[in-house]
Amino acid sequence: MTRVNFKLIAKRLSFLVLVIWAASTIVFFVPRLSPRNALRERFAELARSGGFAPGDIEKLITNMNQQFGLDKPLLEQYWTYLGNIIRMDFGYSLNRYPATVTDIISQALPWTFFLLLFTTILSFIIGNLLGAISAWPKSPRWLRGIATPFVLLTGVPPVIMGVLLLFFIGFRLKLLPLGGPYSIGIVPNWSWDFAVDVLRHQMLPALALVLGSVGGWVLSMRGMGVTIQGEDYVNFAEHKGLTGGRIFRDYYLRNTLLPQVTGLALALGTLVTSALVVEQLFGLPGLGQVLNNAIRSNDFPVIYGIVLFITIAIAVLMAVLEFIYPLLDPRVRNQ
Repeated sequence: MTRVNFKLIAKRLSFLVLVIWAASTIVFFVPRLSPRNALRERFAELARSGGFAPGDIEKLITNMNQQFGLDKPLLEQYWTYLGNIIRMDFGYSLNRYPATVTDIISQALPWTFFLLLFTTILSFIIGNLLGAISAWPKSPRWLRGIATPFVLLTGVPPVIMGVLLLFFIGFRLKLLPLGGPYSIGIVPNWSWDFAVDVLRHQMLPALALVLGSVGGWVLSMRGMGVTIQGEDYVNFAEHKGLTGGRIFRDYYLRNTLLPQVTGLALALGTLVTSALVVEQLFGLPGLGQVLNNAIRSNDFPVIYGIVLFITIAIAVLMAVLEFIYPLLDPRVRNQ
């Protein structure tokens, strides 16, 4: 048993390393296949706004190429780049030099992380619970009807949901702030009042993400619940005289949740993308706003760094879910 488990762990870790290597290689070579030069475009933009002489721009480009190692052979650049990725060093920002891409990501990451973590867990729990209840034949009719409005919202993208919430709840009803990380004039501090203010500003973007994703979990969970009705283990539990609540919890809900964990791993990319767009809509200083500013200012190292960081983070999270799955399903653990 132990040998099999170690082989399984080694296999999944090897696949994780392979995914990270492939993503890093693509991020390295694709920009270099383009005829565009990030440094030249950035300094040309600065020259148009600041009046640099062409000769000065060429000297700056030459010095920056030497500093970033861009004057070295491509293969040498590649090996240096892989070594930097292992140390989580994504280089320097062109727009905010000498700030590093890692520092910029670390400053914006907490806003994205906590928003995404909270909304993902909340939508997963609410959606799967409502989906299981709506498919359970013994549940009350009024409980089954609660899931219907969330299903109707499935086709509304989170960004459109955010616009609707901004207009009706923020603008018309004035119940919550329209955007921003916290109120204007407040100095960030470790106080309860500041925490409450930040929470109020996070409620609309969190609600937009939750309402935009709960319906998908309801539909998939309801489909899984219908398929296991009439299974032998459910009928056996009923003939044993177990209560309906225990059958629902131990035999029905637990078995329908297993495929949903796999679905969560597959949906991570979409969830992260939605969070980045919603962040930008509500003006939160997360990775979405940093990425948008980097695109507008042609800050290519920041763009590539964020894309690579998100790819690595999703790959790691999927690997973690693969390790958790055998704990939920003994059949996978025993294979």
